[in-house]
Amino acid sequence: MSPRRVFRFGTWTLQPDREPDAEPVVYAMQCAVCGAGSEPGEDFSAAERWTFRHAGRNPSHHTYRETITRPWRAWMTEQHRL
Repeated sequence: MSPRRVFRFGTWTLQPDREPDAEPVVYAMQCAVCGAGSEPGEDFSAAERWTFRHAGRNPSHHTYRETITRPWRAWMTEQHRL
């Protein structure tokens, strides 16, 4: 007797996780010139303030990267059996 395999095919849906128990969205900024960066946090204005402080202390640093970590959910919406 050989092992049997079952494959499930379906349509997947992906969306930001906005459930009450979802992880928070986290923001951070990084200087593209020297690599220094803000602490990740839930408040974008803290990352923004860090950028302005860093630019003020380093007048030649004009380029920054924004990092957003956003929780997502994926689930199968339809199932088709073959």
